[in-house]
Amino acid sequence: GDHFYVFEDERDARQIATRRQQLQREQGIRTHKHITLDEIGRRLAIGDFQELNIIVKGDVDGSVEALTDSLLKLSTEQIKVNVIHKAVGPIAESDVLLATASDAIIIGFQVRPTPGARKLAESEEIDIRLYSIIYDAIEEIKQAMEGLLAPKITEKVTGTAEVRETFRISGVGTVAGCFVLDGTIHRNHKVRVIRDGIVIYTGELGSLKRFKDDVKEVKHGYECGLNVEKFNDIKVGDHIEAFEEVEEKRTLEG
Repeated sequence: GDHFYVFEDERDARQIATRRQQLQREQGIRTHKHITLDEIGRRLAIGDFQELNIIVKGDVDGSVEALTDSLLKLSTEQIKVNVIHKAVGPIAESDVLLATASDAIIIGFQVRPTPGARKLAESEEIDIRLYSIIYDAIEEIKQAMEGLLAPKITEKVTGTAEVRETFRISGVGTVAGCFVLDGTIHRNHKVRVIRDGIVIYTGELGSLKRFKDDVKEVKHGYECGLNVEKFNDIKVGDHIEAFEEVEEKRTLEG
């Protein structure tokens, strides 16, 4: 499917190739989006991004050191905070260029960017955060980092049913007549087949019925018919445990 172009002059061919490479590089630069606090959580979904580079500028040495120490203490096994540069004074164009090269966020404490730095940051889409209270800076970075952490997957058992009888139906497989012992069996939840306390299969429901009607759920105290997709070895006395997987935003402690 590729196209081939023939040039009479080798120099023309090289010029065209060089120009194409330059265009590709420029397009790559334009499409690369630098990190911001607002999009840290989204970055993890794209790739294994678990490092945060920060540039700190402040009004006096004491403020810069205090802020730097507090930021470094936010590092965990999951996320490493790197203060790649710290200094006293306004946020300069050189700070923005460093942030561009290292994909960093700039934090200013009681300082402001110079007009040139502000303009450059806008064109390079560098995130500059300005604070007058150290606590506010730390809390905002911490909240952003908690969005950066991969969500923790927890399982919640929603219902348990006991198999009272089984049927073989052509084209469907084994259908189990069940009684819901507790909770609710949901059609779209995953299930485990448990026999004598041992999980023998985990999968999804192929169907869930009350009498002959398809239903979305069956609650505690009611009978139902169900079959488990790709599993036909259901026996009387088995328990069907329905569960859902819940994503929880992790905290830095968890």
